[in-house]
Amino acid sequence: MTTIASTPADTGTPPASSPARVRATDVAPIPFARIVSVELRKMFDTRSGFWLMGSIGILSLLATAAVIAFGAKDDLSYGAFAAAIGFPTAVLLPIVALLSVTSEWSQRTGLTTFTLVAHRGRVITAKAVCAIGVGVVSMVVAAGIGALGNLVGSTIAGVDTVWDVTVAHLALFILAHVLGMMIGFMLGVLLRSSAAAIVGYFVYSFVLTGLTELLAFHQQWFAEIRGWVDFNYAQGALFEGSVTAGQWAELGVSGLFWLVIPLAVGVGLVLRSEVK
Repeated sequence: MTTIASTPADTGTPPASSPARVRATDVAPIPFARIVSVELRKMFDTRSGFWLMGSIGILSLLATAAVIAFGAKDDLSYGAFAAAIGFPTAVLLPIVALLSVTSEWSQRTGLTTFTLVAHRGRVITAKAVCAIGVGVVSMVVAAGIGALGNLVGSTIAGVDTVWDVTVAHLALFILAHVLGMMIGFMLGVLLRSSAAAIVGYFVYSFVLTGLTELLAFHQQWFAEIRGWVDFNYAQGALFEGSVTAGQWAELGVSGLFWLVIPLAVGVGLVLRSEVK
């Protein structure tokens, strides 16, 4: 006699002993604040990152000391200290911003980062928030060092302390440096190579600016429209302390072509490129 073993009908429900299935939608996403804190920590947890950030404060102190030691007594003012401090910070802050992006590819940490946070746009946004935050805080600290230098310098020289920079002027000064920092961030997102982004930044800041200056000197028609096509030149109005409506328009139009569109292209490439 042949015995036929019967199997229970499939009811569509898992056995009681099997683990429950967890859908992807049931897992809470990583909070954006945590991503920002991690990206901020990554900007400081390496020797190069730590000393690059520390060099901003060190160079601000050196620039302040140089103004006190070599500046003329009649020229001692807060504006002189702000101008001296502004140059090293304008060079270093964009490099800090671009390295925060390119390190994912140069140090090959991108695979881990984008695996833990599958939505790459959230990571790039967090890096941008960190870059802007670091830029603002760095400039506030540098402004404080300049203010202290102004007090000490005028006391040593025996002259009156001159505060020739208003709060509004200082805000525009910080905005100019943040925009310059975002240029570095844009190059990091667009090129995703530390060496290429650094070279691209110096070409944009010095070589291209020199060429447009030369062209404006010899061609009157270009001098009249330079503010609309040269983003670096358009930012110069921010350092002067007062910006007209026309200068804001020039800053917006030139920033659209030199910052917004390239950044959008770079983000699109990051979202679609293969991370190795």
